[in-house]
Amino acid sequence: MRISSAPKHLYTVSELTSELKGLLEEKYPFIWIYGEISNFRQPGSGHFYFTLKDETAQISAVVFRSQQVGLKFLPQNGMEITGLGRISLYESRGSYQVILEYMEPRGAGALQKAFEQLKSRLSDEGLFDPKHKKPTPFLPSKIAMITSPTGAVIHDMLNIAARRFENIHIRIFPVKVQGNGAVEQIVAAIEIINKEKNIDVAILARGGGSLEDLQAFNSEKVARAIFTSEVPIVSAVGHETDYTIADFVADLRAPTPSAAAELVIPVKRELKNSCESLLRTLTSKMLGTMENHRLHFYQTRGRLVHPKKRIQDHLLRMDDLYFRTVHLVDNKLQQYIERLSWKKEKLWSNNPAKLVEKLNIKADQLKHNLQLFFRIYLDNKRSRLGELTAGLAAMNPLAILDRGYSITRVLPGKSIVRDADLVAPGQQMEITLAKGALTCRVEGKRNHE
Repeated sequence: MRISSAPKHLYTVSELTSELKGLLEEKYPFIWIYGEISNFRQPGSGHFYFTLKDETAQISAVVFRSQQVGLKFLPQNGMEITGLGRISLYESRGSYQVILEYMEPRGAGALQKAFEQLKSRLSDEGLFDPKHKKPTPFLPSKIAMITSPTGAVIHDMLNIAARRFENIHIRIFPVKVQGNGAVEQIVAAIEIINKEKNIDVAILARGGGSLEDLQAFNSEKVARAIFTSEVPIVSAVGHETDYTIADFVADLRAPTPSAAAELVIPVKRELKNSCESLLRTLTSKMLGTMENHRLHFYQTRGRLVHPKKRIQDHLLRMDDLYFRTVHLVDNKLQQYIERLSWKKEKLWSNNPAKLVEKLNIKADQLKHNLQLFFRIYLDNKRSRLGELTAGLAAMNPLAILDRGYSITRVLPGKSIVRDADLVAPGQQMEITLAKGALTCRVEGKRNHE
């Protein structure tokens, strides 16, 4: 290969990479791209990093945390998406990537995918749990209607309210039910209702529409506002077949706004008829009860005794009780006196001085017996001691030596000699006598004939 001698420009890696980055960003400022997500990861920074691929190629992609606010779904491996972004080159690695500003799932659509994901997440958190549902009041004194002030929905609900209970107190909270700002206005209306604390129940309503039209009622902010509301909220969004996140979180779901008004507002004529029926029943029972008490009164009055006679009877009874009490007290007092006299005599018969005298006599007798016993006991012990002393003296080796015997031991071991064959001539001996001891030397020995 022939190399030209013309002047040449020598690129550094950084210079070449920087120029390539400029060319890519200038050529592809914004592009639409679609593909399948793989190797999805979300580190502590919160950014989305993944690979976008098709059958024959792949490209690195990133969605920065600041661009995730508008996403209605969470990307997952294997999901096909369509995205809008710009091509850039990551200079530190020398690799190019696409920085996505917007993306949505392909197939089911972004809104439906976001709906399913939000529904699953809120359900896992317990926002749909029936134990959190608050009961709606039987006869609310004040009703709030959160809806558009210009649509047919509010007119239908007001007509039903006027037909069922013409003078019921209704307060309308006008809000946008779709488009920008709808979510914020609905959340603000719920917050105001809870702050005022004078509304018994609220109806959140709008007419039917597409999934895009109902998007405000599939918002997480609206769902959490409904869940935290202390005022019971009835959701009446769309037609009977339409379901939104608000329907699942609400305390009661109505198939239509008109049905919500019928569920919340009772029929005044029916209540009035019921009250009149109850009043008639109560009146009838009260009259019957009063008649029964009147008859009982007349029957009881005939059996009553004049109070003066009752007082005289009580006076006679009181005098009788008085005399019986005096007699009883006298008898008891006499019994106590006799018992006291008997105990006094018994106490004198058990005078401690007499008992001490008897005990002293008994102690002297015991002392005499004890001295006699010890005297006899000591005499017996002295006699036995003399016998044992004599026997011990007879067994004393020194007494045997007094009879002329001696004990002979070999020196230096001092073993007792019992056989002459065990001693050699010239061996030194020790002879113990009754009085004193001798040290001798063996001059000779002989055996007994």
